[in-house]
This record gives sequence, structure tokens and C-alpha cells, in this order.
Amino acid sequence: MALRLGDEAPNFTAQTTQGEIDFHQWLGDSWGVFFSHPADFTPVCTTELGTVAKYRDAFNQRNVKTIAISVDPLESHKTWINDINETQNTVVDYPIIADPERKVSTLYDMIHPNASETFTVRSVFVIGPDKKIKLTLTYPAATGRNFDEILRVIDSLQLTANYQVATPANWKDGEDVIVTAAVKTEDIPAKFPKGHTIVKPYLRTTPQPNK
Repeated sequence: MALRLGDEAPNFTAQTTQGEIDFHQWLGDSWGVFFSHPADFTPVCTTELGTVAKYRDAFNQRNVKTIAISVDPLESHKTWINDINETQNTVVDYPIIADPERKVSTLYDMIHPNASETFTVRSVFVIGPDKKIKLTLTYPAATGRNFDEILRVIDSLQLTANYQVATPANWKDGEDVIVTAAVKTEDIPAKFPKGHTIVKPYLRTTPQPNK
């Protein structure tokens, strides 16, 4: 059965390029981005893994750990990392799970028979410190993932987890946000002292509260 938002991210033990991990222990109190690749030595995924390494500071600023998975074996991963580092001019500093028996891939419903009966689809799971799934994305093989968008979503998830706000379309960190319906209009000044605008009774905006 497919995992849904709010479900607990299934725990597992697996071999990675940085040794054996228990997934939940490895996450600890951090957020996590868990993303899959159809196979090693694939061109689009080579650019993606390199991009995640280049974004290390951005992920660290958000208390986010990153981890990848492919159904190929560990030695293949290690050779592929050399290629990634060379071609993307970076250093892959996060673990890649070896899943040749497809146990983790099956656990996370990453194999879609209509796309491929053997390889994983290119999924992304954003997981909170509570080990709950906060976001899922699935990309086709020919479309590279947009990690700027994934960072943007994490900014929204972390903000809305702590304040009674929502983020509008195309929102970016630092822009105005929407006060949720749970907050009565008369209570807004006390909760959001930076000010607010009533566009419609159901659409109230305020400056981002944590900036």
C-alpha cells in the first residue's frame, strides 16, 4: 500500500556507502530528504546527486539530512560516486543505500510496474523529526528533480509546523504568508504583531512571523 502524508516513515536497517544504518536512528532529531534512483550510472541522477552535495550548506541550515537509494549493490555505488564527484565538481558526503534485494524500495513503494518492473521510480520523501512523512514527489525518468523547490517546500513545512500560517502559491522564504482559518480575525494582532492585511474574510495575510 502506498505511503500517505502523515504516515510514519517505515524504519529499516540497510547497508550504505557510509556503513550500516538504522534509518530512524540515523535521522535522529533532524528532518530528512530520502530520494530514489532507478539505477547507478544514469545521467540525470548523476546531476541530481551532485546537486544535493553542492546544496549541503542549505540543507544543514534547515537541519535536514539527505540520503539516496538505488537497487544496485554497494560497490557499484562507490564507483558511481567517483564519477559524480568528477563530473559535477563536488564531493558526495551523504549515504547512498544499496538495495539489490529491493527490500527498502518495496517498503516505500518505489517500484511501479507500469514504469519498470525492476527499477525504482524517482521518488522523494520529506520526513519530519517526528518520523512522519510530510511530502512525497515522484518524477519520471527523463525529468531532473528541482532541489530549489524541495528546499522551498521544506521552508514552508518548517514554518507552518510552528505557526498558524499557510504559504501561498509560489511563496518563497521571507515573503508574506496566510493566516489560517483557525485564527479569528480579532486574535490576529496578538498572534502576529507585525501587522496583517484582510484581502477577504477568508484570506488574511501577514509578514512571515519568524523573520
